[in-house]
Order: sequence, then C-alpha cells, then structure tokens
Amino acid sequence: MPKILLIEDDNLIRKTVELKFKKENLDVVCACDGREGLQKLPLEMPDIVLTDLMLPYASGLEIVSAVKAIEEKDIPVIIFSTMGQEHIVQEAFRLGADDFIAKPFSLTELTIRIKNQLKKTE
Repeated sequence: MPKILLIEDDNLIRKTVELKFKKENLDVVCACDGREGLQKLPLEMPDIVLTDLMLPYASGLEIVSAVKAIEEKDIPVIIFSTMGQEHIVQEAFRLGADDFIAKPFSLTELTIRIKNQLKKTE
C-alpha cells in the first residue's frame, strides 16, 4: 500500500484529505506544520509527499528541497496552495516539485494526481 506524507496546517483540509485517501486504500501519515513534516520525512520515507506551500515553522519550499535531497528514493512532491502565489509555485517547480493543485481542489482530482505520480515511480 503506497504511503503518503500529507503536510497541511488546516485541520479540516488535512482530515478531509486523510479520510478520502484511506477510502482509496492509501496509507496516510499526517503532519500539521512544516517542522513536523520535516521530522516525519526521514522516518516514514513515503512514496509521495503532498504539501501546502504556506506552513508554520518550515515552508512548503523547504519541504520540496528536503524531499529532493533524499538520494535513496525518488519521492514525488505535489504541492497545493491558494491562487495568487504564482511566484512561489514557480520556485517550488524550480526546486523539483512534480505537480501543483490550486485550493480549493476536488478530492477526486487530487486522488487521480496522486495515483498518476505513484504510477510513474513504480
């Protein structure tokens, strides 16, 4: 079962996404801020990381950099954020982000994007 590290500071979004992924038989590990996400990353070694860009303690850009610095495993990163932050999204892609989805988003579309990224790394 693929493991997803979900890093999101909005409790409602985090719980909603977590429930949807569990229904899709995806193993979800959650972090409520950037610092917790960075701590869980090497411990969990997920198959994919889904992170908000605007997080307390460590930004989504720091998350992308940390994930892409892992040499043992090619872990895709999907970022999500509200519209109007194009320059930050561009920086995330420059750092190695694999996909972007704007908030608010469709849970179905997010699930499809997750599964597509997982297929690429099989």
